[in-house]
Amino acid sequence: MRLFLAEKPSQARDIARVLGASRKENACIRGDGVTVTWCFGHLLEMAPPQDYDPSLKQWSVETLPILPGQWQMNVRPKVKGHFSSIRSLLKQASEVVVATDADREGETIAREVLELCGYRGPVQRLWLAALDEASVRKALANLLPGNQTYPLYRAGVARARADWLVGMNLTRAYTLAARARGYDGVLSVGRVQTPTLKLVVDRDRAIEQFKPVPYYEVSVRCGHTNGSWEARWVPPEGVSDAEGRCTSQQAAASVAQRVQGVQGTVTLAQTERKREQAPLPYDLSTLQQEASKRLGMGAQEVLDTAQSLYEKHKATSYPRTDCRYLPVSQHGGVRDVLQALMQSDSTIEHLVEGADASVQGRCWNDAKITAHHAIIPTTAAADVHAMSSREQAVYDLIRRRFIAQFYPAYEYDQTRLEVAAEGETFRAQGRVNRRSGWRVLIQTDASAEERNESAQALPNVQKGDPVSLAGAQIRDKETTPPERFTQGTLLAAMKNIARTIADERLRRVLKENTGIGTEATRAGIIQTLMDRGYLEERKKKLTSTAAARSLIDALPDPVKDPSTTALWEQALDQIANGEGEIDGFLQRQAEWVKRLVQHVQQQGADAVQVEAQAQHACPTCSAPMRRRKGGSGAFWGCTRYPDCTTTLPDQGGKPGKAPKQGPVGQCGCAQQGNIKESPKAWQCEACNAIVWKQVSGKKLTETQALTLFAGDRVQLKGLKSKRTGKTFDAGAKLSEGKVQLQFD
Repeated sequence: MRLFLAEKPSQARDIARVLGASRKENACIRGDGVTVTWCFGHLLEMAPPQDYDPSLKQWSVETLPILPGQWQMNVRPKVKGHFSSIRSLLKQASEVVVATDADREGETIAREVLELCGYRGPVQRLWLAALDEASVRKALANLLPGNQTYPLYRAGVARARADWLVGMNLTRAYTLAARARGYDGVLSVGRVQTPTLKLVVDRDRAIEQFKPVPYYEVSVRCGHTNGSWEARWVPPEGVSDAEGRCTSQQAAASVAQRVQGVQGTVTLAQTERKREQAPLPYDLSTLQQEASKRLGMGAQEVLDTAQSLYEKHKATSYPRTDCRYLPVSQHGGVRDVLQALMQSDSTIEHLVEGADASVQGRCWNDAKITAHHAIIPTTAAADVHAMSSREQAVYDLIRRRFIAQFYPAYEYDQTRLEVAAEGETFRAQGRVNRRSGWRVLIQTDASAEERNESAQALPNVQKGDPVSLAGAQIRDKETTPPERFTQGTLLAAMKNIARTIADERLRRVLKENTGIGTEATRAGIIQTLMDRGYLEERKKKLTSTAAARSLIDALPDPVKDPSTTALWEQALDQIANGEGEIDGFLQRQAEWVKRLVQHVQQQGADAVQVEAQAQHACPTCSAPMRRRKGGSGAFWGCTRYPDCTTTLPDQGGKPGKAPKQGPVGQCGCAQQGNIKESPKAWQCEACNAIVWKQVSGKKLTETQALTLFAGDRVQLKGLKSKRTGKTFDAGAKLSEGKVQLQFD
């Protein structure tokens, strides 16, 4: 039996349909001699430290670094049943075809399952660029040998293990050092997320520290027998900044006064016909940037939408690509794609009819193709009415970019005029559109230069012509701070982070590896930073939180330097190409982590730069209290827990006052108005005391629970704490806060 292993159920259904497999079972779809099964993304996860040694569950700097000798993978709890089904299918299989997404992550998802199940039979690879029927059939006819893509799995394993080494060790090391200084929280460290976060922190601080600098523009009205136009003064070096802006108000005023009413001479009169080719089709990053700017969509939302267009609607090719070019061999299918676009949506027929399918522009370039080509529409006639509004909008961006490749270039005449007067130069530019070309399809944002050029039509003049100057004006202006990041511009910054690196060699490495992160992971990294409270999004603008700044200030440069990540990606690419060894790579990462951990161990609290937060003393034992999250929200608990079980309510991020004492309970919580019920327990909202509905198999009534809250020592005596093993009566213990109880 030949077993196909897909990445998701929807992908499995598409492959099974083409294979003629239709008998649905619990975890697979069967056909004659063929079975298709699926994962749910990663079925496995890296084992946590405590699986290697139970004592590692407790964070301690003395136990670092944690360097597993034999790496372990665990089956994710929610998919254990499905994993068992795959294991059984693998025992029946004579051959496996890996049919997960065609990238490093997809290869890893399948191969780690085969590895854990001990499968040693033959393997082939189904390399899918799209999930429409034609693409699936083409891929099935061209199966790759399994050993050709196996190095991708090795690179995926190397990436996951190296990330584990950094995340587990450095997060613990720097968090413990920060807590020694009174910091409350976790300093989460990641090889890509930390440099990304630094980009935002640095940008925010640049904005906050920005001091506007005044500059001055001088403009004059130039008169000629064929017409007039506005020209701007070109300030000389002595009175201008690096951007060519005049910084001397006195110089600007002098020029405006001297040229008023004088005669000048045209020193440059030049008109050129310019041609702009259509922008290339999208890779994932450019699609995310465009959708962020035009549709206000977040990076992860764009990725999810593009994935849906690929998987659910079969309308577009594989989305997680870093390539904007197309293979020459696919040019023959252009007419089929254009025909499918017309069939899917009659409203764009006029645009498709304007395309010349015989055009083979710059996007057709085999030398530029990576693992996947650009994102384009498929030959499937997609039902746009079955798409959500977001899917329709993203699909429209993709299809217009594709159609534009078969339209003429955008053409315009650009005119440049320069006038000399009183030893000064005045310049003007103008633009006249001659042929719209591909711009009938794609909305573009005009640059500042284009807006200025299009604002006026320049007359026909010749070099040496006399002109009169009048109406000189001075405009007072100020430099502006950099813009805050949006999700789209942060993606672009991650991709183009090489521009921030001074070292030429490392800059080249980053550029060749297209920045930090990958097309598939960048959106998730941004979302992770938001989920962890390091980034906030307001009106589509990203800002760093106080926690983010504390983290970046605490970490040493090698941890937050994008050059470190660039070198990692270079090594991973070498492994993926079969040129590098995983053991050597991991050994280098382990040594690096070890040095950083040793630095923390030697320096202690001085290893981080984070300032101590205001400490709040426990009213019982005077130890510091820490803000925690409970089932009913935030509260403050003593850091000496379980020796001290004092808790206080949270009030605006600070410990509130202790509730008034009742007869025995902390706050008199026997009043029913204070009691909140959940499926498993009753809880006092004032002091967090809990009475479980079932204690050691015995169910309690609400009346019994209220009796316990009141501290009646007759009911349910001799209770035992699961945490301490101590025996006590219920009322006395409940007065000390939230503890789960059971009978002896």
